[in-house]
Amino acid sequence: MDKKNIDTKRLLLRAPFALAGLITAGAVLSACGGGAGSSAFPAGGGTPPPVAATPTQALPTDSAPEEPRNIGTDVDTQNPVPPSPRLPPTLPMTVDASLGVASFYPLFAASTPVTEQIQYRETDGTLVTLMGMRPTERHARERGEPWTAPDEGPGRYLTFPSAYFQNRTYGIEIRDHVPAGKQLVEMTLIVNDGTFDGTTFSLFRNSNDEGVRDYGWSLNTGFNNPRLGGKPVCAAGTRDCQITFDSYWDVPKGQPHRALQLGDVIELSPAQRMERFGDGMHAGEPTADNLKGKAVVDGAGSRYYSFEQLYVVGQGLVPWYGVAPRLNSAPLPEATLLGGSTSLSYNYSEEPMRVFQQMSNNIGIVNAKRFVQGRRLFHTSFLDGRHSEHPDDNPVFAAHVGQLGPRFNQERCIACHTLNGRSAMPGIGARLDSMAVLTAAASSTGPNPVADTTYGLNVQQRSRDAGATDLSVSVQSYAITPYTLPDGEKVELQKPVYAFKGPVPAQFSVRQAAQVVGMGLIEAIDETTILALADPADSDGDGVRGVPNWVTNPENGKVHLGRYGWKAAKATLRQQIGDALLKDMSVTSPVFPSRDCQRLDPGCRNAAGATSISEVELARLTDYLSLLAVPAQRSLRSGFPADTRVSPEHDVNPGQIVRGGALFAQAKCVACHTPQMKTGSKHPFAELRNQTIHPYTNLLLHDMGPGLADTLAEGKATAAMWRTAPLWGLGSLRYVQGTEQSARYLHDGRARTLMEAIVWHGGEAAASRASFEALSKADRAAVLAFLNSL
Repeated sequence: MDKKNIDTKRLLLRAPFALAGLITAGAVLSACGGGAGSSAFPAGGGTPPPVAATPTQALPTDSAPEEPRNIGTDVDTQNPVPPSPRLPPTLPMTVDASLGVASFYPLFAASTPVTEQIQYRETDGTLVTLMGMRPTERHARERGEPWTAPDEGPGRYLTFPSAYFQNRTYGIEIRDHVPAGKQLVEMTLIVNDGTFDGTTFSLFRNSNDEGVRDYGWSLNTGFNNPRLGGKPVCAAGTRDCQITFDSYWDVPKGQPHRALQLGDVIELSPAQRMERFGDGMHAGEPTADNLKGKAVVDGAGSRYYSFEQLYVVGQGLVPWYGVAPRLNSAPLPEATLLGGSTSLSYNYSEEPMRVFQQMSNNIGIVNAKRFVQGRRLFHTSFLDGRHSEHPDDNPVFAAHVGQLGPRFNQERCIACHTLNGRSAMPGIGARLDSMAVLTAAASSTGPNPVADTTYGLNVQQRSRDAGATDLSVSVQSYAITPYTLPDGEKVELQKPVYAFKGPVPAQFSVRQAAQVVGMGLIEAIDETTILALADPADSDGDGVRGVPNWVTNPENGKVHLGRYGWKAAKATLRQQIGDALLKDMSVTSPVFPSRDCQRLDPGCRNAAGATSISEVELARLTDYLSLLAVPAQRSLRSGFPADTRVSPEHDVNPGQIVRGGALFAQAKCVACHTPQMKTGSKHPFAELRNQTIHPYTNLLLHDMGPGLADTLAEGKATAAMWRTAPLWGLGSLRYVQGTEQSARYLHDGRARTLMEAIVWHGGEAAASRASFEALSKADRAAVLAFLNSL
């Protein structure tokens, strides 16, 4: 075993945790997508089309042995990512002085190369699509209990198993020859790291079989290697493993296959199996019981499912939803794709709490690897290096042990962004350490910030020194204001009153962490698109202005358009990450290489020595946040069978949602919450280019009136000005935050409901708020239903 990249003796000593994450006998592999009605032959008989690399081993069935137990490893392997192309420099662009500056630098040049191709056409019309994959634990339609049973718990389709961040990403190159006039689709397995052994592939959901529900496909096959005598062994750096098909398989029982046609939908369900101890290519070797079935490379799990994708012949991958019969896969209409082609498909495994954590639907093969490595960092403690999930199973990230600063708020990114959502809202008297409390001296202005002498730029409420001064901040009480709508409906507004254990800063602003989906798409919008929405002089007389914030890049001094944060005070995703690392955890990075930057020390950027987060790791964090999927709008009824309980997140009223959207526009809420934009063609990620998105924001600053004002200015943003917050993902917050009562809205989380959030709108939004309030109760409910569908 010494030739394998693993310390077998060390793993043998870890036998006590072998029962961790035990999977019940009912959760068997189930044909890697086989199940009722599935077969390696056509539904209803007929002659199967030629299939390359027919498996030499029997395909798994419903009676397959239990999956290896989901335990992790103490082997932390290195899986380097190819370097990304260097970004070409940009040239300054002049702008009308009414927008606040004479010139600025765009983020990306027209000549920016893509990091990785995700789709292209060859000269003969052949369409090539590159589909990135990551490990998942179960199928897309498994809900944690039978479809007809009461809810017992979520499924495990959107989870991230132990060691997901190493050796377990891969992809499939789809060569679609149908647009070129041929009856042929070729699919090649591309392994990012190590060796896969026995990977299977299921295609064409067998919707014509009444027994098919959770899973079940017409074609089950595998990726076998002709160079190895047909064995199902496929290694990184090779293109030996391929399957082909030349007809359409999902046909009614008893009917022959038909020719493939442009527009045909094909469900793809790969299931990877890694090289493992005591099985496959290592069958018959002496193996300790606690290692049997574990991955040879690192001792963690070896057998997984992956995302179930929908491929449209001649078009590529599309987000999908379930239609009759039996939640059969169908492309989601473009109007529902809030994040364009990055959008997350509807989820039928009853895991709405996990929808903010998923990869872009169109992610590339190597970018899937970049994504999982960045996610690991987002979940890593900078105190003990442990992962927030499976902390006893995942290897400790040794490089980051002890890097947490002497003062901090949380020890890992995910602790503020609950499941990639918003801050948890603590009760009265509890420390606000998952929120940010920004501070400034009395002499500070937006253009000329001055750090508070006690706190610097923000209050770091916790200390690694148990004897340190208590600098915590809490909500002391709420100032309650009753409010009555024109038809008599009453709304109780609450405004937090804060208590500081340390001195009260002259200027401060309390901010909740926002959900992090769609951040890459926001960065991909061309500046000209955003600036075209600005109206600083209110030239159209609608009372809505909208002005840009301008931000100086802390690394090179260039002026950029602000995009991120509650006041658009960060220009790039990289800057947003570096700012959060410094302020919330006192962790240094190439953006802010010294903790003294938290106090605006003029020499802080001249710090010598390595930073806590390296340049490569900062890139991985940026990649991860850039490539998070935006959940598709839940505005359509799904095709649940009549005897099946409809999941709460899918129990929607499409007609009410459509009416609510029209009323939202009628009230001129769209003057700030711009419904649709198109990203540019310059972002380094091809996944984010030229996407028609529905963020419901213009990313500009608006004066929201004295009710929402605090005391802190940032750049061009006065204390009463706030960036229009994107609304995508709004309806998922009730699930991501835990309960409907746990979701909070507005910059400081004061609003407990969307109704409260709307009523707080003042200033430039006052007329729209009044229009909303004047609606009938049923029409207001329709607007709220629309917002909750986003």
